[in-house]
Amino acid sequence: MKDLAEDARRAGYGTPLGAGDHPAVLVIDICAAYLDDDSPLRAPVESAVAAAATLVNHARAKGFPVIFTRVAYRPGTSEGGLFRRKVPTLAVFEEGNPLGDFIDDPAPLPGESIITKQYPSAFHGTPLAANLTADRIDTLLITGLTTSGCVRATATDALQHGFRPLVVADACGDRDPRLHDANLYDLNAKYADVLNLAAALDILTR
Repeated sequence: MKDLAEDARRAGYGTPLGAGDHPAVLVIDICAAYLDDDSPLRAPVESAVAAAATLVNHARAKGFPVIFTRVAYRPGTSEGGLFRRKVPTLAVFEEGNPLGDFIDDPAPLPGESIITKQYPSAFHGTPLAANLTADRIDTLLITGLTTSGCVRATATDALQHGFRPLVVADACGDRDPRLHDANLYDLNAKYADVLNLAAALDILTR
């Protein structure tokens, strides 16, 4: 079988972007829906959530911004459009359903930004790009759920909006390791830098 990493290198993919001068941590959709055994979206993401909490707490201790995202739909509306038709179980994110709530750790603190979204990317239809620009943030250390869904969409849009996406592999999770690994491979080849938690912590220590 073809060595995918070597094939990507020969094709010119995977050049590192590196971190800029003003990084922030972006926490994608870490909520009860992925951790509650009664949720249709339950996934084996406990270790990823713990790693994300470590990164968030480190960033706070070092004075770096932390931004959270959440999904929310008003009941009885068409919010979410075709995305909700494609994935009907997104109904768990209707306002009032506790499955859409943040968990204890990581969770936003008073004064930290919360981006409410209705589609996979944290940039689509939200003020995220404008907020980052206003705060002179040029790099996003991206964590959260799920790797093949909202993490991937957000990282791709970050690149397209001119922000350096650094996806923290062990602080992201998915329903199956095959989905996780395949999407990290492709992100690292084309749209983002994929790094481990230790490297992410080092960036926030400089």
